Amino acid sequence: MTFKFPLASFSWDADEQAAMQRVIDSGMFTMGANVSHFERDFARFVGTRHAVMVNSGSSANLAMVASLFYTADEKRRLKRGDEVIVPAVSWSTTYYPLHQYGLKLKFVDIDLDTLNIDMTALRAAIGPATRAIFAVNILGNPCQFDEIEALVDEHSLVLIEDNCESMGATFAGRQAGTFGLMGSFSTFFSHHISTMEGGVVCTDDEELHHILLCLRAHGWTRNLPDLNRVTGQKSPDPFEEAFKFVLPGYNLRPLELEGALGVEQVKKLPRLIAERRRNGTRWTERMQSHPDLLIQREVGHSSWFGFSLVLRSQSHVTRPVLLTALQKLGFECRPIVTGNFAKNPVVKFFDHEVFGNLPNANQIDSKGLFVGNHHYPIDEAIDAIAALRF
Repeated sequence: MTFKFPLASFSWDADEQAAMQRVIDSGMFTMGANVSHFERDFARFVGTRHAVMVNSGSSANLAMVASLFYTADEKRRLKRGDEVIVPAVSWSTTYYPLHQYGLKLKFVDIDLDTLNIDMTALRAAIGPATRAIFAVNILGNPCQFDEIEALVDEHSLVLIEDNCESMGATFAGRQAGTFGLMGSFSTFFSHHISTMEGGVVCTDDEELHHILLCLRAHGWTRNLPDLNRVTGQKSPDPFEEAFKFVLPGYNLRPLELEGALGVEQVKKLPRLIAERRRNGTRWTERMQSHPDLLIQREVGHSSWFGFSLVLRSQSHVTRPVLLTALQKLGFECRPIVTGNFAKNPVVKFFDHEVFGNLPNANQIDSKGLFVGNHHYPIDEAIDAIAALRF
């Protein structure tokens, strides 16, 4: 089915096609120089010392969580049974690595206006067993990081970020995804830049950078610097080092095609974000007084991944009615991320706790959806929704 107003669209042109052809002509397809080039450029864009590209944003979350089990720093090392606070609204692969590493998840409600974790609930949820906060920036909107960082400092917690939906967002002049020890990004087709599949972990920490490099490729030492924070000084014998395994890692390596695409895409990223923000400004102006629909309140500077619509509590409209009206106008629609993830059957496998009743997560679960934003003007789409009356 084709939609007049789809959720996502390609931002490639002749530059990306030429980059892929260069890789094809080279005959080198596995992780190499193009991936390294993209990592340097992406780290420069977000303002971190290090960036590690992997094969998806989901893998980026997995690598982040795993790395905290192998750090030598006891203050930030996690162990099975430690409690991690998470917002009740996020994608599934925010939560799965925590479960897979034996951590206890504590689900906390979201703020109905920003769609990010509710700060009052977060403060109340921190307990003696809490060791970390996994902050998630939803639909391009950064969290309230001044308040989160204060809580992290007060309680000596670890902070990591899932920034897969919010590349290019900023808070207090700083890129989202750089407030925690590590932050994850996605370069999947539907996101701000696309390398087909792909993800990135960014960090300023050298030890975590080296652990990530090791975990990304089988847990071997081959991709580590000669002097590194995982094994110290590597053997001068390359044959020995090529097949030395020191961590229980994975194969999360991206392809050279993805790295080459990333090199071209990150050049365009400032323009792509600027266009999304232009649309976001028009969206806010046109929708802020809609009688039936709440929209997301911007924190800092959103990169506007998409536009959420939540039916007001007093509205007589139901979500099926809203969905039908939008589809008739030609809109492709999705739930807001996964809605209230804590209601999903898979949660029965988790060691978890639900803090409170999650009323806001439940409201967006039953009364919310989102439509697409793009890197080009979409005034017609915005005006069509603004004119909706029931």
